Amino acid sequence: MIVKHLAASSQNINRRLTVLFIAFLVFVIILIIKLAIWQIWEHDKYLQLIDRKFKNEEIIPAKRGDIYLQDYKDSSKLSALATNRQYYLLYANTTEVAKPDKILEQIIPLLKIEDQDEKDAILKRLSKEKDIYEPLKRKLTEEDKAKIEQEKISGLYFQPESLRYYPEKNIGSHVVGFVGYTDSGYQGTYGLEEYFQQELRGRDGQRTYNSDARGSIIATSDRSWQPADDGVSMVLTIDRSLEYFACSMLEKYTIKVGASRGSVVILDPNSGAVMAMCGYPDFDPNEYNQVSGAGVYNNTMVAEAYEPGSVFKALTMAIALDQNLVTPDTTFTDTGEVEIGGYKIHNAMDRKYGEVTMTSVLENSINTGAIWVARKVGLEKFRTYLQNFGFGKLTGIELGKEATGNISSLKKKGDIYLATASFGQGITATPLQLVTAFLPLANGGKFYQPYLVDRLIRPNGVVEKKQPMMSQQVISPKTSMIISAMLASVVKNGHAKGAQISGYYVAGKTGTAQVVNQETGNYDSTKTMHTFIGYAPVTNPRFVMITKFDHPSNVQWADSSTVPLFAEIAQFLLNYLQVPAEIHE
Repeated sequence: MIVKHLAASSQNINRRLTVLFIAFLVFVIILIIKLAIWQIWEHDKYLQLIDRKFKNEEIIPAKRGDIYLQDYKDSSKLSALATNRQYYLLYANTTEVAKPDKILEQIIPLLKIEDQDEKDAILKRLSKEKDIYEPLKRKLTEEDKAKIEQEKISGLYFQPESLRYYPEKNIGSHVVGFVGYTDSGYQGTYGLEEYFQQELRGRDGQRTYNSDARGSIIATSDRSWQPADDGVSMVLTIDRSLEYFACSMLEKYTIKVGASRGSVVILDPNSGAVMAMCGYPDFDPNEYNQVSGAGVYNNTMVAEAYEPGSVFKALTMAIALDQNLVTPDTTFTDTGEVEIGGYKIHNAMDRKYGEVTMTSVLENSINTGAIWVARKVGLEKFRTYLQNFGFGKLTGIELGKEATGNISSLKKKGDIYLATASFGQGITATPLQLVTAFLPLANGGKFYQPYLVDRLIRPNGVVEKKQPMMSQQVISPKTSMIISAMLASVVKNGHAKGAQISGYYVAGKTGTAQVVNQETGNYDSTKTMHTFIGYAPVTNPRFVMITKFDHPSNVQWADSSTVPLFAEIAQFLLNYLQVPAEIHE
C-alpha cells in the first residue's frame, strides 16, 4: 500500500512538473516572439516613441526687421519708426495658485487693469486646475515686472519676449500700421507691417536635441540646429522732421476747421517718393487697441476714393493744352449755366462771368468753363489721358487695401458724364492718386509711381536701393510749363491766395466738392470735401502736396481750410530744405 501510494504521488509530481515546464516553455516562446517583434518588426516604432519622449525642439525666434525714417539733411542719421523691445509675459502655474481671487486683487492695481472683462478673463485663467502655463498678461515692462516680483506671489512667473515698439507713437501710424497678436502668433496688421509681413518677420530657426529623464542633454545623441533668418529692415523715403511737422499741423487744422478727418500727402515731383503721409485722427501703434473703432486704422489716403471736385479742373485744362486746343488766353463766354441732356449745371453760387480766358476759368473755378474745355477734348481722349494720369487703377504703392477709384462713368453714353467729370464729379479718386496725377504738371510731364521704401537692408548688411519708376510722358514739357504758370496765377489772383509764400511762386488748385448721400443718391448740401493740391517753387518744384478735409463744419470753402494748412507746411518745407528764393523783391 505504501509503495503504491508513493508511486501515485510521484506520477502526480511528474505531471505537475510537466505542466509547469510546458507553461514555462510557452511563456519563453511568447517572450521570444514578443522580443522578436519589438526588435525586428516594430523596432522603428518603439524607437520613435522613446525618441519622442526625450526629444526636445526649441524655436529660435527670428528678429523682426526695423523700419526707419530718414533725415534729408544727414543721410547717415536714421530714426526708428518701428523696432523691437524686450517685454515680459506674465503667466501662472495654477498648481501653485491657492487663492485666485486674492492674487487677482494683488495684481490689478499693479497692472492698472480697469476693464471688467479683462479682470474676469484673468480670474478664469488663474482658477484653472493643474495648468503649469496659463498666460495672464502680455507686454509688461521691466518696471511692471519689478512691481509684481516685490509682492512675491506664489505661482506667478515671467517669460521674456521681444515685441514691436513704435518710438514715434502716433506719428506715421497710418503708414506703419502695427503688429498684433492673433491665434497664429504675432502678425503685421495695416500699413507697412502688413504689406511686408513676410520680409519683416523673417524665418524662425530650430534647435533639436535629446535629453535624459532629468532633462540633461545627451551628448552622444543626434542634434540639429537651424539658425533663424532675421527679417529685412527698411529705410523709408519719409523725412522724420517733415513727417512730424506735417502730422502736427494736420491735427491742429483738422480740429480748427471742425473736420471729421484730415489728410496730407507730400511727394517728390522728380521721383514719386513719399516725403510725408499723415492722417488724422491717428493712433498709437503701441496701444492699438485703445481706439474708438477700427476705422481709425484705415489709411484713407490710399484706401478711400471720393469725388475730388474742382482740383480736377487743372487736369482737364492740362489735357486741352497738351492737345493744342486752347491757350491760357483762349476765351469763352460764360452765361452761368450749361444744359446737357435735361440737366442744368451751374457755377458755384450761381455766378456768371461773361467772357473769360482759360486762366480765369482756373482762377475763378468756373464749372461751365471746365465743361467747355472738356467738350473740345472729347470723351475718348479725355478718358485716355485720365488713365495715363493713373486714375481707375492702383498706384502700386507699398500699402495694402488700396482703392482704385472709379472713372467708369466715362464709358457710359451721354454727354453729362464727360461734363461732370471735367470738374471732378461723377468720378472718384484717392488723395494719393490725385497728388500723383499732379506730378506731371510740376515736373515736365513725367508720371512716376509713388513709393515709400527707399532701401532694404538685408540681415547680412547688403543694401538694396529702390529706383524711381517713370511709366510714361503724360504731357509735354511745354504743357507742364504752361499749366504751372496758370496754376501760379490761381494762387496769386484766384481762390488760393492763402497759399502764397514770400519769395516763391506757388502753383495750386482748390476743390470744394459735394458729397453724395448714400441713402438718397443725391448730393448732400450739408457736407463737403475740401481739397488743395499745390507745388513750389514753380520754376523748379521740390514737392507736390495734397491737403484734404472731410466734412469741415466751421468753414465753407477749401480756401479757408486746406489752403492755409498747405501754406504752413510748405513754408516749413522750403525753409527746412533751404530752397533758394526765386522772387527777390
